[in-house]
Amino acid sequence: MAYNVAIDGPAGAGKSTIAKAVAKKLGLIYVDTGAMYRAMALFMLRELVDPRDGDAVSQKCKEADITIDYENGEQVVFLNGENVNGFLRTEEVGNMASVISVQPAVRKKLVELQQALAKKRDCIMDGRDIGTCVLPDAQVKIYLTASSHVRAQRRFDELAAKGQKCDLEQIRQDIEERDYRDMHREHSPLRQAEDALLVDTSDMTVEEVIAHITEICERS
Repeated sequence: MAYNVAIDGPAGAGKSTIAKAVAKKLGLIYVDTGAMYRAMALFMLRELVDPRDGDAVSQKCKEADITIDYENGEQVVFLNGENVNGFLRTEEVGNMASVISVQPAVRKKLVELQQALAKKRDCIMDGRDIGTCVLPDAQVKIYLTASSHVRAQRRFDELAAKGQKCDLEQIRQDIEERDYRDMHREHSPLRQAEDALLVDTSDMTVEEVIAHITEICERS
């Protein structure tokens, strides 16, 4: 049986950053499920699909082939054969991903791909429902979170460092709206698994979080 680590938590909690670093330290495959949903969101945006039209989304997602591979040590997300890494981290794609992720057809397709990978390879996976739905038998489950103010400030700093103009209060409101949608969606809502360890990173540095999660994994 493969060794699996599941990291869940709200938007902006640093799940991807931490999961990537821990994967590198422990020699695990990192599966960025959020990137897979963002790739699907990018596809829907390009195809001008109304994200709240369940039938349209269900039909269109059949046309999206989303895979993850590694090139020169870097994770690459392919959408119908195209490397779309450079398009996945915009606010527009992120917000679309949050909306379409409630569609059963989208979740079903991506979960099947994620579970198949986890059965074959030792991996660490992060998202909204990994420990509760995708990998319920994972040997390690972490619920990573931070206050909405801290998460907004981190996102603001990230965008500002790239030279992008942004509004801190608007980012905070967007984060809280996404939290609400994720926690109240009908299918696989965001919640802490009963056997998951809660890690609040509000007052922790990235290095401290990485060290803490790595220690938890090594003890398991």
